[in-house]
Amino acid sequence: MNTSIINREIILMKTSAKLVLSSLISCLALAGCGSDSDETIAPIVDQCSARGQVENFYAYMQENYLWNEDMPTNVNPGNYNNIYDLLEALVVPEDRYSFILTEDEYQSRFVDAEYAGFGFSSRLTLDDRVFINYVYANSPAEIAGMKRSDELTHINGESVQTLIQQGRYQDALGGAETGVSVELTWQDVDGVSFTDVLTKEIVETNTVLATERFLIDGKEVGYYVLNSFINRTGDDLNSAYDQLVGVDELVIDLRYNGGGLTRYANQASTQAAGDTVIGEVFTKYLFNANNSDSNFIEQFQLYDGIEQLNLNRVYVLTTGASCSSSELIINSLDPFVDVIVVGQPTCGKPVGQIPELLCDKRAFVVNFETVNAIDEGRYYDGLAPNCSAEDILVGDWGDENDPMLQAAAYHMTYGQCQPTATSLSNKGSVKALNERQLDAKQRPTKLPDLWRQEH
Repeated sequence: MNTSIINREIILMKTSAKLVLSSLISCLALAGCGSDSDETIAPIVDQCSARGQVENFYAYMQENYLWNEDMPTNVNPGNYNNIYDLLEALVVPEDRYSFILTEDEYQSRFVDAEYAGFGFSSRLTLDDRVFINYVYANSPAEIAGMKRSDELTHINGESVQTLIQQGRYQDALGGAETGVSVELTWQDVDGVSFTDVLTKEIVETNTVLATERFLIDGKEVGYYVLNSFINRTGDDLNSAYDQLVGVDELVIDLRYNGGGLTRYANQASTQAAGDTVIGEVFTKYLFNANNSDSNFIEQFQLYDGIEQLNLNRVYVLTTGASCSSSELIINSLDPFVDVIVVGQPTCGKPVGQIPELLCDKRAFVVNFETVNAIDEGRYYDGLAPNCSAEDILVGDWGDENDPMLQAAAYHMTYGQCQPTATSLSNKGSVKALNERQLDAKQRPTKLPDLWRQEH
């Protein structure tokens, strides 16, 4: 998430720092160190008690937080009962990205890549309507026929707008556990309505949501939608690139991708550009002054990748929800190939996290920043698109009327950005389609925010 996470090898780099941290925590737990023998020594605080976690986390932030020198100096950890509240008190204003997961959440979403639900993600519009952003493969939602751009209109016979306005929308969808059954009604872009009873199951979260090939101006164009970078992404990328061998152009759709494992941003980039970049600098990782000996350079490499396209130009589709590892693809490829960004400015996260295990939790605290081979980074205002285009729901992935895909196709054909007016034939008026435009305020910048939109 929104989150850049580097290889496990990096965690080894922190061993010496953790030894210092452990010593510090042990000392903090004692009433007196090196005092007279008749002084009473307070019992050591249980590392996994609420107090122990707070003390441990506070010391960790002082040592490893990227902006540790800029943290508020008036925060007393003794005034906090949990690390969630302490994190909120310590983060600097530019940090919109640090978060904490339970270990169960981490294992479920990052490692096992699954959750209990129907298998669809939704977004609210400004007028309290709910549209389907994407659907996971083989989920109850896909089996029932739900697809991207459908509008969810009723839950158990009640209007979705009414449920939202009364604050009952989430409850109406039922708890996050298998076996929960709910009657859903939805309609497609043509107004055809469907109703079915869906039962929540364990949903596997495929990270490549769609892969297509198009013919544009006589060129074979490959297109795939990459939604996150987690443990299964390497295999998902291989499946996508297997289907795209021989294409002349490539469009990587990252419009909702909040980030994740940076090695898979590297794999996606390397499989696209191939021999043009392999062995060159992918990203430089820079830690705070306490940990500058951990700074290192990562080269472009395939990791789990097999097929490579060897392209010298790549199109990337982005919105304000394209964060972290998504932005790394753009920034890291830019010195070596022509990267055409289409859509809206990215979220602006040139930093990343190494997940720290704290008893039954994982702290995703910003530990490092990234720059490319020519030291470009610090794009906290986001990466601007070369060609602007709106993210409007007009159909399923790859629909020819998608304004973002149209803008990419226009640039491929004419070598420049298209005029402002966009063809939206056969899908109703521009006004009607703009009602399907997503509320920018609902766009997540952290992976947990993205997951909360999935049901």
